[in-house]
Amino acid sequence: MAILSASLSVNPELSEVASKTKKLSVSQLEDRRKLIEEELKQLASYSLRSGVGAIGFRSKTSPTEIATESIEIILEKEASIDSIVLVPTIWRDAQLGFRADSFPPAFKVIAGDSSDPVGQTVATYDSNVGATTRVAPFIIPCHDITASWIRIETIRLSPRSFDNKYTLQLAEIMVFSGETNIALGGNVRTSSDQSTGAGTWHPRYLVDGSLPYLMNAAHGEPSVSFVSTDIDGSASITIDLESPFLLDQIILHAVDQSDTVPQAFPGDFGFPYHLTVEGAMNADFSDAKLLLDFRRESVFEVSPIVPMRLRPTQSRYVRLTAIEPYVIETFRENGERTVGQRLGFAEIELLSNNQNIALGKTAFSVHAPDLPVRSVTALTDGNNLYGEILPLHKWIGQLSRRHDLELELPLVEAELNRRYERQKANLRILSWIVAFLVAGGIILVLVDRTLRQRAVFRTKERIAADLHDELGANLHAIALLGDLAQAAKDTPAKAGEYLERIRALIRSTSEAAKNCTNMLDTPGLYQDLIGEMKRSARRITTDLKHDLVFENEENIERLKPRKRIDLHLFYNECLVNIIRHSDATNVETRLSARDNQLCLTVRDNGKGLPADPKINVPPSLRRRARLIGGQVFASSTASGGTLITLQTKLS
Repeated sequence: MAILSASLSVNPELSEVASKTKKLSVSQLEDRRKLIEEELKQLASYSLRSGVGAIGFRSKTSPTEIATESIEIILEKEASIDSIVLVPTIWRDAQLGFRADSFPPAFKVIAGDSSDPVGQTVATYDSNVGATTRVAPFIIPCHDITASWIRIETIRLSPRSFDNKYTLQLAEIMVFSGETNIALGGNVRTSSDQSTGAGTWHPRYLVDGSLPYLMNAAHGEPSVSFVSTDIDGSASITIDLESPFLLDQIILHAVDQSDTVPQAFPGDFGFPYHLTVEGAMNADFSDAKLLLDFRRESVFEVSPIVPMRLRPTQSRYVRLTAIEPYVIETFRENGERTVGQRLGFAEIELLSNNQNIALGKTAFSVHAPDLPVRSVTALTDGNNLYGEILPLHKWIGQLSRRHDLELELPLVEAELNRRYERQKANLRILSWIVAFLVAGGIILVLVDRTLRQRAVFRTKERIAADLHDELGANLHAIALLGDLAQAAKDTPAKAGEYLERIRALIRSTSEAAKNCTNMLDTPGLYQDLIGEMKRSARRITTDLKHDLVFENEENIERLKPRKRIDLHLFYNECLVNIIRHSDATNVETRLSARDNQLCLTVRDNGKGLPADPKINVPPSLRRRARLIGGQVFASSTASGGTLITLQTKLS
């Protein structure tokens, strides 16, 4: 398969981050700082391991920084690559703290397949800042890259810490296809090699899965590692996966030894010298198949996290057997020296398609101690001494993200401080301007007083109109009911009913007079507009047949208080005009509110009007329509009555 290549420029410069922060406003900077601080609380920390172990790879030295060194990793097969991770070798500086040692400040990534030995450049990196100070993994995203080998080729080198000689050093290189590190256990070719006899530096350590970090996630409960009792001979741990799975990888977490400084035991405490992993479908392992045979020659082959490939095998039961357990020398209370054997792990992960299917499953060991703190259940609880055990890809991503945020946070804070200082300077300037504005403020107060007086005049004018419309309607209704009561004087019951309605109208008129003067200060007035219109129809039209139709009532209820008042008074005036002038027997009212338009129609079957609506719209209705901000039309209907139409906006 041919490689699909895309050139990618990777440049995490401080200046680039600073440039982005300068474009943000103060509120955006404050929000960004808060978001960074909150996100940092959710990310794993790059806590560094201590003790003895493999460091990584170191090339030969160069007298100048301009030098080409290369590392080529041959993958097991051609695969789609999502990202490449370079893990720096870390140096403890007494003054500056932890920092990358001889991380290349300028390099390129080349990828190819078996048909393309030259390859194509898929990523470049060139930076004078930040390359030698980071301790987090450096992630190079890849898109649409398919390859069977990748090569890191330097353009410039940086000096190593202890003698300032230019060289290339890396702790690990990981190549991710999805969630799988396909570089694990691969073949490595280098342009030069400065491996030491002690075994601390070697090209194979670039792909052994050994990292300079302890997994310290932001979440999860601490879990103390499992350590067996003294062993005489071999020892084993069995895990029941409850269902068959195709296993392809095992990740062993060594017993945590970093809880004291210095450590009480070497970093390989409890890790067997010879370990076998078997899978079976039967609980008695009568059909056992060997998945892994691991032998270690030195402490350099063990790290806090040891990932190893398994022969892909369908298994339900997995047995880890320490053929040669870890040997520990102890002293009894009487000073007698004893040599014992132990088996211990913090966690055992069994991966099938990148999923840890051992999580929460039952583990057994005849060598489990009686102490609950060292329970065998700790092997599959998903936690280590610091909390949750994360998937490798997620963990590496969080470490890299933490580095980026911790690089950005001080820049955001520095920019905020600069903005605050600028604001203080501006405030001093504004203090001088305030003195000139005081005079302007006095002038504005005088202008405001004038405007308020005008507003009072307009308010009085509106109150006069409200009194005319509201009280006029009630007084006319009282007169009409008085006539009806006079006509029904020979029918005491009927006359009494009319008199009772007159008394109610008198009370209503008194209340209306009070409301008319308080309409501007009473936001709840006519809150139930539909109910008020129904009551007005019963009160004013009295014995006329009156049909009321309301459409989209939910929109009508959202009318502003002032518009509700004006609409109600307009409607009252329509009804009064019908009673006074139309000789109608039927009235039909329709109020609809849709598409931000309000339409009120009042139709009667009375005498009707002449054809010209402009002449025949009563002045009181025209005035009220103007106050509402709408248009009013009047016309005669085909049946001989009158139709009044009011159109206005809802808002």
